[in-house]
Amino acid sequence: MYIEQIYTNCLSEASYYIESEGQAIIIDPLRDTDKYLALAKERNATIKYIFETHFHADFVSGHLDLSNQTGAPIVYGPNAKTNFPIHLASDGEIINLGKISIKILHTPGHTMESTCYLLRDENDTDYAVFTGDTLFVGDVGRPDLFGDIMTKEELAGHLYHSLNDKIKPLNDAVIVYPAHGPGSSCGKSLGKETFSTIGVQKATNYALKEMTKEEFIAEVTSGLSTPPKYFPFNARINKEGYVLLDELKAGYLALTVEELEHWQSQGALILDTRTADQFTEGFIPESIFIGLDGRFAEWAGNLIPLDKTIVLVTAAGKEQESMIRLTRVGFEKVVGYLEGGFDAWKAAGKKLDMIINVEPEELRMDMQFDENMEIIDVRKPSEFDNGHIDVALNFSLAELENRLPELPAGNNLYVHCAGGYRSVIGASIMKKYGLHTVRNVLGGWAKITEVSDMPLALPSKAATLN
Repeated sequence: MYIEQIYTNCLSEASYYIESEGQAIIIDPLRDTDKYLALAKERNATIKYIFETHFHADFVSGHLDLSNQTGAPIVYGPNAKTNFPIHLASDGEIINLGKISIKILHTPGHTMESTCYLLRDENDTDYAVFTGDTLFVGDVGRPDLFGDIMTKEELAGHLYHSLNDKIKPLNDAVIVYPAHGPGSSCGKSLGKETFSTIGVQKATNYALKEMTKEEFIAEVTSGLSTPPKYFPFNARINKEGYVLLDELKAGYLALTVEELEHWQSQGALILDTRTADQFTEGFIPESIFIGLDGRFAEWAGNLIPLDKTIVLVTAAGKEQESMIRLTRVGFEKVVGYLEGGFDAWKAAGKKLDMIINVEPEELRMDMQFDENMEIIDVRKPSEFDNGHIDVALNFSLAELENRLPELPAGNNLYVHCAGGYRSVIGASIMKKYGLHTVRNVLGGWAKITEVSDMPLALPSKAATLN
């Protein structure tokens, strides 16, 4: 028996390769399937099944791509209704794989088709459970993403029974392999580990502690942040089907400067995926920055309409990665990339734009003398509440574009986040919409707090200003 967790940090997503006697199962694959095919080839194994724990909302799963490439059937648990062929497993069904087996545990609550897969080893002993978004390390799947089906309280009631009837009775030694780790928006506050055991989770996970159903519902439905905007679209196409990745790759072309200008004149968005330092030093006017070195796909899905036509500007060698990572969250109109990158644009003598970077010490000095300045904190409200510059306005990055009309015209805008990634995204959005007196505060909140005389509002006296 062989198990490998394949973890993708930028999406906080875990898929799994399970193998016995040359037969393999892939659980919750990403849309780019090369890694699964390569692993099976390396181990001289055949992918026999593709298991899905539920209709994912935070990424486009690779079930259709992988099934098309291997001929393996797609397995969903009870209540799953799709527009493509699947093996609809029943609760308690056993699926054999070499010398091991997988037992289907229907665990509705996060979604109604949510299913966990209990792996039994060669000795028919419960060894591991693949919990999808039903159970995380330190948390459980949020029940508020599918309000068109039933209320979050109703879904939470189902989740209570799933956890108590199917998960908690498992042996303490059973390994817990969830679909997500820290940073995921599919739960409230996931722990830092990407796997655990049933025993550890019963001892430490708030949702597995003894409580009434009413107490559980109140606990798991409180404190939920607004889910990313792209979640409903991803959940729908995972259920209904999507364009295969190989077809999207075929339509992704290297573009000249003139071709990029043509697409931009037709309303295409220019998305720059280089580092923040590279972008602020110079970029194509009206382009948006979202760097590959952060939670790239998640922010793209949050800030850009999924039906938007996109042309990419990337660092050399990052052309394919940029496109593929966008497809993971549902972008299917990425028409091409600028061949030669930003250097080609400069070499053509085209107009450039830039963003001025300032150190926190310079920000503090300007606060003393500039009466026409606004400090824009683009962190989440919860981050803002835990401490901020006392005169700052909190325009969270996810809502920034909608709130730009609230900014006084002509004021000098100083933008910061926690460390410097989100603030450059925010500054690029401001620039795109005609706000050009923008400065990016280097190092963000982390460095701002090191300035000795910076006027800060800390938790004991902080008041949200938005």
